[in-house]
Amino acid sequence: MAGVEDVDDLDSVHETHRATTAPSAPPVPPPTQEEQEGLDRILTVPNLITLLRLACIPVFLWLLFGRHEQTAAAILLAVLGATDWVDGFVARRYHQVSTFGKVLDPTADRLLVGTAVISVMVYGAVPLWFGIATIAREVLVSVMVVLLASLGAARIDVLWVGKAGTFGLMFAYPTFLLAYGGAGWQAPITVIAYVTGVTGLVLAWIAAWSYIAPARKALREGRAARAGHVKGSPA
Repeated sequence: MAGVEDVDDLDSVHETHRATTAPSAPPVPPPTQEEQEGLDRILTVPNLITLLRLACIPVFLWLLFGRHEQTAAAILLAVLGATDWVDGFVARRYHQVSTFGKVLDPTADRLLVGTAVISVMVYGAVPLWFGIATIAREVLVSVMVVLLASLGAARIDVLWVGKAGTFGLMFAYPTFLLAYGGAGWQAPITVIAYVTGVTGLVLAWIAAWSYIAPARKALREGRAARAGHVKGSPA
């Protein structure tokens, strides 16, 4: 599932030493003419990967509610969550970033997260309060993104705490599903699901709160850029 993230700030002294002694990285070259023209492409490998992940949503629902294959559904959900980074990596690594992909990828992530949370909650494998808290956070972030975009805000960089929260939730939901039942081997898995899930949920809400200041800055920058463009336009 969609969507949440585990990052540790360790060994800062060693990182600082390496940063001061290592040679500076070469500047990132600007996008080539070919890459600029490729933004209009639709049939790219990363877009196909994203569409394949979307096509797995009805398969997941069929396994869970049609065949009642709880373990198989949990494994598929875990794979979908674990491969969340693949399409973006392929797009950047092989210069196949496209405008369509920039819209399709986050849309697919939201659909996967929403489907996973609601389905696992309906199945009864996750506490109701946990599912509602997850959905409320996703709705809040989605509304904020749409609102900022409509107001012309500049792009906001993703915070590490948000990534850590998403990774935790993406790990927790298939784990909750796998742990649902009365078998003895499921008891320790339930503990793992709660530890990762609650940690991920807390980090996700911290991230939502932490985006307020960057959102204000992005809104000011976006409005300033628009105002400068208007002033620079010919009369």
